[in-house]
Amino acid sequence: MQIIGFPAGMFQTNCYIVSDAAGDCVIVDPGQDAEGQVRRQVSEAGLRPWAVLLTHGHLDHIWNARQVADHYGVPAYIHPEDRVMLSDPGKGLSLDLSAMLKDLTFTEPAEVVEVFDGDTLRFGSMTFDVDHVPGHSPGSVSFRIMADTEEGRRTIVLGGDVLFQDGVGRTDLPAGDTDVLMQSIAKKFLTLDDDAVVLPGHGPSTTVGRERRSNPFLRDL
Repeated sequence: MQIIGFPAGMFQTNCYIVSDAAGDCVIVDPGQDAEGQVRRQVSEAGLRPWAVLLTHGHLDHIWNARQVADHYGVPAYIHPEDRVMLSDPGKGLSLDLSAMLKDLTFTEPAEVVEVFDGDTLRFGSMTFDVDHVPGHSPGSVSFRIMADTEEGRRTIVLGGDVLFQDGVGRTDLPAGDTDVLMQSIAKKFLTLDDDAVVLPGHGPSTTVGRERRSNPFLRDL
């Protein structure tokens, strides 16, 4: 398995392309200006996209979801509580950020599949386990995969905006809830092994063990 990640757009949102040895792949969180880079990476590596996976519905993570999904003719996967933001991203933004959308129109991808806590998604030889992790947004999810690395077989979590290196997701946007977010982290992240790798929606990767030891937001957990 190979994972390519790059920050895109004004929000520097991490977009990930996860592929297996046969060239099957999924694209995770194609945000603003991610489409061009995705198409280049997929073309240069000769990959076959199966799906667009969305960790949540905030604008910075779904901006190019329709363009990427429809270009490859694949479905976009999102939790139903965040689905409305695919066509109305202003519902997940503060008033000042919503103003930037006044001249923009968003529509759902041609095919949308709703995902739920405990779902298992299979694409090619890849398996993704879905965890519902609300708090940052009502429909936030993370996607867990098992991968062989140089350090051995490890869990890798595509975590969206839930847990960061030395931080956690913001909860001041509509429907954000700090208590719910911390419960999500405790139940879905801190129950993983210390060597589990977290690939967040912004910033560098980290491990569950590092955040358990040093993340100041997790001290009460």
